[in-house]
Amino acid sequence: MKLYTTLQALCATPSVSGREEAIREVLRERIVPFADEVRVDPLGNLIATKKGSSAGKSVLLCAHMDEIGFLVTFVEENGWLRVAPVGGISFAASAFSSVVSENGVRGSLVPEEKVKPADYTADRFYIDIGAKNCKEAQKQVSIGTFFVAEGGVRRLKGKRVMGRPLDDRIGCAVLLAVAEQLAEVLLEGDVYYVFSVQEEVGCRGALPAAFGLAPEYALCFDVTATGDVPGTAPMACSLGGGAAIKIKDRSVICCEEVVKRLCSLAEENKIPCQREILTYGGTDTSSMQLAGGGCRAGALSIPCRYIHTSVEQCDLADAEACVTLAVAFVKDAV
Repeated sequence: MKLYTTLQALCATPSVSGREEAIREVLRERIVPFADEVRVDPLGNLIATKKGSSAGKSVLLCAHMDEIGFLVTFVEENGWLRVAPVGGISFAASAFSSVVSENGVRGSLVPEEKVKPADYTADRFYIDIGAKNCKEAQKQVSIGTFFVAEGGVRRLKGKRVMGRPLDDRIGCAVLLAVAEQLAEVLLEGDVYYVFSVQEEVGCRGALPAAFGLAPEYALCFDVTATGDVPGTAPMACSLGGGAAIKIKDRSVICCEEVVKRLCSLAEENKIPCQREILTYGGTDTSSMQLAGGGCRAGALSIPCRYIHTSVEQCDLADAEACVTLAVAFVKDAV
């Protein structure tokens, strides 16, 4: 239940890439009890540190706190807002969505009349905030204002949940749960909890964070696709199958040592798991792996259906398995 209530709070706070201040404050308040030091770096990453008792190996655990959205590029004379995508937007999935700005202004994201779904592109969409004209619209928004589809999460059957932005608030919830479980554990090395910025626009935040911390090991928590819905490409990940141990995606080949150790720990502790090979997309794992002199990087993914839509679905049992496996990995590594 706690993982779900945490997820509810995180999904209720909109924070598009480049405007993560609101969600960062929510996460800061929640991570403080489990860390010895909390700070924000110049790019905006939230970095919390649990200090070790000696000079043991360090591990960085990361989840991104930004989400995809829309940027106002022009206000038309009749008050319509033209927008550009921030991150990987599917306009077919976003059509007729309720959206909210960083300042709380609400509106409808809609395509121009008579535009067919096959022709949905950013330049054929606009946001209607109910303004009568440009002057009225500009009292509420300006060029550069960010919007996101309205967030929220709801329970389905069993431990399954639906809503947005599960990508990657579910990863942030997992990271908070890991920090809580490790709070009273005596470890030799330092543990860094990083809530990164701007993942959706190029995995930017994790790179300088990992460069500055220079950990021996790193684990990323993010969602991954599934192969369990009609018409999808074959993939050995499904909702309810357990923690997904990433082997490869388009941006990274995970450290073999980390993959093998995660698999062994899952078997030893009877933690449900599955192996993940994603033929597209990428995560902060790639940025952390290449930072500075490099580190041994891996990822624990939460299987998610309908990624980057308003009806993303996850199974909290998979998230719980990620928490248990991550805690076991940290205890083993540091």
